[in-house]
Formats: sequence, structure tokens, C-alpha cells
Amino acid sequence: MDENKQSVPKTTSLPAYARLSINHCNLPAVILGSLTFQQHPVPLMLDGVQELHDELFSCLQRVSSRQERAIHFMDYMRSGFLLDNLDEAGFDAEQSRLKRDKADYLRILRGWMFDPDGKEAAVLKSWVESRFGLLPRNHGGALGDYSSARYLAYLSDRAKGLYNTNGLEAQLDLLYTYCQYEVKQCYPSQTHLTLYRGINHIKDHEILEQLDKHQCILLMNNINSFTNQRERADEFGDYILEAEIPLVKLLYLPDLLPDRLRGENEYMVIGGVYRVGVTTL
Repeated sequence: MDENKQSVPKTTSLPAYARLSINHCNLPAVILGSLTFQQHPVPLMLDGVQELHDELFSCLQRVSSRQERAIHFMDYMRSGFLLDNLDEAGFDAEQSRLKRDKADYLRILRGWMFDPDGKEAAVLKSWVESRFGLLPRNHGGALGDYSSARYLAYLSDRAKGLYNTNGLEAQLDLLYTYCQYEVKQCYPSQTHLTLYRGINHIKDHEILEQLDKHQCILLMNNINSFTNQRERADEFGDYILEAEIPLVKLLYLPDLLPDRLRGENEYMVIGGVYRVGVTTL
């Protein structure tokens, strides 16, 4: 047996300070954010999303091409949320002080990929907090103290990101549900992907338990960027985290939306407690 597999963690639960007691998911945060869930995941379903958009997913079942399904999904988003006709949704450019009329799910994804501490990233972290009950742990620095200036700055970014938008969190609900639909098409017999994340200072992360020299139990931020290429992860830090990521915790994966987010080999992973390997190139 591999020596790394012999280390049995004592820490498995998501700490109380990192979760809400309620969420909008079929499982509470204490379960879906635990180490046990990483090892033995089950499907996650956001309240009412599949049922509300049943027509979309019924149509997708009749489309064999992944690219055509993506086109159908984006067309549905444009029509369902009036993204091309925001005046019909009540947007008034003359009365709006902030030009937020184009802040849709695609802008949120691009903003996250450009700056994981910007206002679009704050919207994503807030969405994960609301839907899955996982509190953000980092936004421009650690957010352990919820009365700190840094946490207030996060709240400000969140408010700016959500202001004058059209059902933005509902758009993200549907994005996650669509991503999970595509995951089942791409990986019908898998439950996990081995993914990598580059970091500079391992001690800046919340280590719940050090298993051995190369393995630990981490409390991750409530949303994180990973890649499936180890060499790519090395570009972002001296240390490389390697983790078995449950497919049900993917919000976005490469080529989910072809021709929209080119060149970004990024997996967006919902957080919680994870067992990770820590190595250097």
C-alpha cells in the first residue's frame, strides 16, 4: 500500500466558524463541506432550480453535441433573464448611476478568472455562502474576523457586484446546475478528478491537520481555482496542492461554454475541508 494512504486523519468535520446552519441545498454545510463528503460525495441539488428549468434540461437530453448544448444553454440564459433586452427587466440606463447592466454570469466568470479578490469574485463567494452554506475564508486576505475592515471591504465588493443586476444569483444557480448536467455527460462513471492548485505559502492556508510531510487536511476558501495540469499549477506558486475533487463540487470546467472563455484551463471548485498532497516541482 502507498505510504501516503496509511495516514488516517483525525479531523473530518467542517468547523462551525466556516459554515452557516442553513443553505439552499439538499445537504447542510456541515455535511457537504466535510472531509467525508470529499471522499464519498453524493449529488448536490440547489432548491427548486432543476424543477423551475425542467424545460431546458428536457431539451438538452435531445442534443448530442456538447457545443450545441452550450449554445442552447446560453440562448436560454439570454431569453430567460432578458440579457439582450434589459429594459424589459426594468433597467433604465438614464437613471442608473453605476453601469451594471452587463453584469451577467459570463462577466462574473471572467471577473473571477481575472481577479479572485475583485467584486465579481465577491459575488461568487456570496453565492456559495448562500446556496451551500460555506462561509468565505479569504478575500484580499484572511476573513477570520468578521468585524474586521477586510471583511467589511468584502461586503462592500459584494454589494457593488450585485447592485442593479438582473437575477444574477439565479443565473449562477442555473450555471451550476448546467455544469453538473455536463459533468455527468463527460464523466458518466467517475466521481472525482485529480486537480492541482499552485500557491506560494502553505502556512498562509488554514491547515486543520498535518498528516505527514506531504499531506494535510486544509480548510479551503468557499470557492477556488484548480487546473488538471500540474505544470500549469506551478506557474502560480512554489507549492502545488494535489486533491481528489468531487465532480459535484464543480461550478465550472474548461470548455463548458465554448468560444466564450477561451484559453482558460480552469476548474472552479466549491470549498470545504479537503485532504491534499503538498509538493514542489
